[in-house]
Amino acid sequence: MATSFGPAAAELRLPVGGAGRYNPRVPEPSASAINAATRLCAVYGHPVRHSASPAMHNAALARLGLNWRYLAFDVEPERLGDAIKGAAAMGFVGLNLTVPHKILAVDMVDYVDPAARRWGAVNTIRFEGRTGGGDWLPLSLFQEANPAQTRSAGFNTDADAIVRAIQEDLAFAIRGKRILILGAGGAGRAAALRLADEHPAEMFLINRTRSKAEEVATEIARSHPDIPLSLDYPSQPVDLALNATSLGLNLRDPLPVNEAWLCAQPPAHAYDMIYRPAETPFLKLARERGAKTANGLGMLLHQGADSLEIWTGQIAPRDTMRLALERFLQG
Repeated sequence: MATSFGPAAAELRLPVGGAGRYNPRVPEPSASAINAATRLCAVYGHPVRHSASPAMHNAALARLGLNWRYLAFDVEPERLGDAIKGAAAMGFVGLNLTVPHKILAVDMVDYVDPAARRWGAVNTIRFEGRTGGGDWLPLSLFQEANPAQTRSAGFNTDADAIVRAIQEDLAFAIRGKRILILGAGGAGRAAALRLADEHPAEMFLINRTRSKAEEVATEIARSHPDIPLSLDYPSQPVDLALNATSLGLNLRDPLPVNEAWLCAQPPAHAYDMIYRPAETPFLKLARERGAKTANGLGMLLHQGADSLEIWTGQIAPRDTMRLALERFLQG
């Protein structure tokens, strides 16, 4: 998802490639010292202390040789609008948004990318400045001072990231398969709409509030009338069960799935968007019943890498980012 910003982007350094999985003997890229020219980006969430995004992004920024830092801020939902405006006023290059801000932000940014509008959620904000010719460019390209006119542009990198993570981490192709999605909120809605674009054979949308699942099903039926949809658990095993709820962040949470159904009809594959803990009770139960499982680390990696490319216009060093995530999550 590398983005070109024109001639000005050529001044930015290209990444040095990395390779391999986590190895404690491989040193992390070292960052330059913070100074008055250091640019900032951040993730907003509530809560946010569990986030692995700073570890991943700061390793990538060091690898790219950028004098940037990535921070994390706990922002209450009622203060999100002020927090976005504050970041713009202070010259931040961009933001990531996590629970519970993604849906709220759609109505708070100045411009919404068409894909983010379709998914109904913004997880990435790029701050932009207007040039003398009237073009909007990323603030990262304004080296001396921020322009007089700035705006916040909202994007969604979650939807493509979940498809890529499922394909890579489970070696699973969605086309022609039977898919069950748990949750129809912001993450579940985006996942369902994006997975429908991959043309599964059948989709099952399960949500505690049935009306929300009905709304998502109506949207899918409008764009993909050929896909059979159900709001109930199937009587036969599915190829993939995907947890798009937040149930599992705390090990004391109830299961996001009907336990009796999962034990009687275990899926062939199970994916949980949660990455910490590494194995949620949902994944543990699915694994014990024979499913091939994966957690949300791959989704976190790819949505973060795509965000970085939106901010910088450079190819994100995904190997470096994955190594940093694995180091962080392994303590």
